[in-house]
Amino acid sequence: MTPASPLPELHRTHEVKNQPPPLPPHDAFAENRPLVEALEREGAAWAAGKLSGLGRIAGGVALEWGALANDFPPRLATHDRYGHRVDAVSYHPAYHELMRTSVEHGLQGGAWADSRPGAHVARAAGFITFSTAEAGHLCPISMSYSAVPALRATPELAQEWEPRLTSTHYDSRFLPAHEKTGALAGMAMTEKQGGSDVRANATVARPLAAARGQGAEYALTGHKFFCSAPMGDLFLVLAQAEGGLSCFVVPRFLPDGTKNRFFLQRLKDKLGNRSNASSELELDGTWARMLGEEGRGVPTIIEMVNHTRLDCVLGGTAQLRAGVVHALHHARHRSAFGRRLADQPLMQNVLADLCVESEAATVTALRLARAYDEASRGDARQVQFRRIATAVMKYWVCKRAPTHVVEALECLGGSGYVEESGMPRLFREAPVNGIWEGSGNVMCLDVLRAITREPGALEAFVAELEEGARLEPRLGAAVDGIKSELEDLSTAEVRARRIVERMALALQGALLLRHGHPEVAKAFVASRLAGDWGHAFGTLPRGTAFAAILERHAVQS
Repeated sequence: MTPASPLPELHRTHEVKNQPPPLPPHDAFAENRPLVEALEREGAAWAAGKLSGLGRIAGGVALEWGALANDFPPRLATHDRYGHRVDAVSYHPAYHELMRTSVEHGLQGGAWADSRPGAHVARAAGFITFSTAEAGHLCPISMSYSAVPALRATPELAQEWEPRLTSTHYDSRFLPAHEKTGALAGMAMTEKQGGSDVRANATVARPLAAARGQGAEYALTGHKFFCSAPMGDLFLVLAQAEGGLSCFVVPRFLPDGTKNRFFLQRLKDKLGNRSNASSELELDGTWARMLGEEGRGVPTIIEMVNHTRLDCVLGGTAQLRAGVVHALHHARHRSAFGRRLADQPLMQNVLADLCVESEAATVTALRLARAYDEASRGDARQVQFRRIATAVMKYWVCKRAPTHVVEALECLGGSGYVEESGMPRLFREAPVNGIWEGSGNVMCLDVLRAITREPGALEAFVAELEEGARLEPRLGAAVDGIKSELEDLSTAEVRARRIVERMALALQGALLLRHGHPEVAKAFVASRLAGDWGHAFGTLPRGTAFAAILERHAVQS
């Protein structure tokens, strides 16, 4: 008699046990309680319903779009099959779905066309929400949003381009902008020899007629080492005119509908941000119009840069939130040594510390967005506050994001190191906001420059700190320490990172004390301001209310 096959017994080893279920579809906005609270506090509660709709996309189908857009990155065709120059980048359909969703929700410029107070706050909350699903496509979204205030330096150009950039219709067709239902913007500042030192740029601008200055026509010749969003409809470009470094608007198509002399040499093979195309660009007699005053290129384009720096803060904040969501979900469903990970004291400490960092960034990001909102309505005090606060928080949030993501990845163990978890993509994405629009040193030196040249900006920033210092003596001591650091600016450059780090922590502490969850504020002050901390996440002191913090940040499942 033939014995029974042992295969059924062997198949039992394939039963899947003690593995977390997939992250369920969820509302990435509504379940982010610190973000919902900040939206209301900073004056944009009216946008909650629309943001919830975006949140359901971000916590659902957009996660799949994001994976596909990164697995199948953009491709450059310099020529067609017949040998004609085309200089066109193609994208996976999932990328276009991400772009369509962001544009339809006004993330690329809708705030400029919305007269309601809080429009920029609402847009910031949407940017954070959708960034948790996929960050790369938000580069052209950010460029388009940020180009609008720069274009206003020359009203004639703003009148032409602003309606296109604020349109909520995504039109990816490679056509002249006047034939499309909406437009997107890019930027080309840096060159091989200069990088952040844009005054070393060698691209030359030659006038095409007797007329010079704002709105006049020029031909640009040179090379750009990084051109962001190369399939945009217009680009802000720096070039050397007779009167010095100037800013120019370069469209992809000429007014007569023919292609401009805008030659894409290659796409950058980047560490992360792979859904987004970044290119090298050759300008060879490229038609352009001057934006702003001749020789004032940096002050003109800095309006764009300031807003993209805000988006770096928002993007970094989204990365912290994404790390928290994945780490908490895993820990609540995975057991080890007889208990769920989320119930084990040391893991609770790690998770709570990650949550504290995420909430501090969220509270600060939307406060910063309110400064931009009120500045756009003429509030001079908010202009001063954002001048320093943007650089401070761009430095700190972006500096914290990679370390935070690594710790969140480790919470998933070996599974977090596997591409399917999504954590490696988040890890590769984390450094980019700290590099783009000015690296850490550039930001810190910019803070010192503002302190030296614009005393009103420092006054506005310190006033924000002192609002919180009234509630907590330890924050008051931190503010006194910052003032002490700034007494001798002659040696400040070598201490710039130390100074800016202290400013960032003090601002986050002040805002949490005034507006955050009490237990989160308590943990932040103890671990970031009072000297009771370690050098890794998971070193919160005794007495921290871990359960209350974790419950506040978890996605319900």
